[in-house]
Amino acid sequence: MASMRDIKRRKGSIQSTQQITKAMKLVSTVKLQKARNRAEQSNPYFNYMYQTVTSMLARSGNINHPYLKAGSSKKKAVIAIASNRGLAGGYNSNIVKLITGSDMAREDAQIYMIGRKAKEVLVRKGYEIKADYSDVIEGPTYEDASMICKDVLGAFSRGEIGEIYLAYTHFKNTVSHEPTLMKLLPIEFDEAELKEADSNVLMNYEPNEEETLDLIIPKYMTSLFYGALVEAVASENGARMQAMDSATSNADEMISDLTLKYNRARQGSITQELTEIIAGAEAIS
Repeated sequence: MASMRDIKRRKGSIQSTQQITKAMKLVSTVKLQKARNRAEQSNPYFNYMYQTVTSMLARSGNINHPYLKAGSSKKKAVIAIASNRGLAGGYNSNIVKLITGSDMAREDAQIYMIGRKAKEVLVRKGYEIKADYSDVIEGPTYEDASMICKDVLGAFSRGEIGEIYLAYTHFKNTVSHEPTLMKLLPIEFDEAELKEADSNVLMNYEPNEEETLDLIIPKYMTSLFYGALVEAVASENGARMQAMDSATSNADEMISDLTLKYNRARQGSITQELTEIIAGAEAIS
């Protein structure tokens, strides 16, 4: 059995750790409020952007445009959004599992990484990190999203990659965050959209299809990517708040258990001293 000194030292250590987890929980809660408001305000726009563009392209017939067909390269670009800091439960590891558990062969994947924690794991697993934009996640802006999408679309246009995917954590609410792998290019349509398109007049473009899509597709991709960045920030802070709340609760349980052990050890020590005193008094008499 551990001595009273050891128990007291361990209890003090846990109490110090608990103060840190409480502080981190409060910080994450404040950050979450701001990030959640931003995500909830921007989410409708990005949903409508996705629905509008996919519906428009589904009604466009057979358009021969580079952005609408897979490239000749077998390489697949994955824009992966994680975080630069840990202590967020399974937030970073879920993104890694999303990529490693997909149908993508490791040798075919090129990772455009945002978030140092997931990057470290993917490098150890042998994935190619094509570019690192980890600083962007500290304060994502639409200009950052536009810059990254320009780089990825440039590689797609040059034939270096044949498909583009986005791996991020979708923010549902404070306690629910869903890792999501979305295919950005070439754009795919579900059966409902295709059936609806067949029953409608085909889309007309002015001045022409190629020039219009050259403008629309980059904006479409940038909008989806920026929305993913905003949701990822909210998800990260939500995950960290939950993790720190659980850590604080676990610390409370450990402190209660150690307090009980300390009281038992103290009571045993007092009982032993009393026994020794009584035994000594009897020996004298």
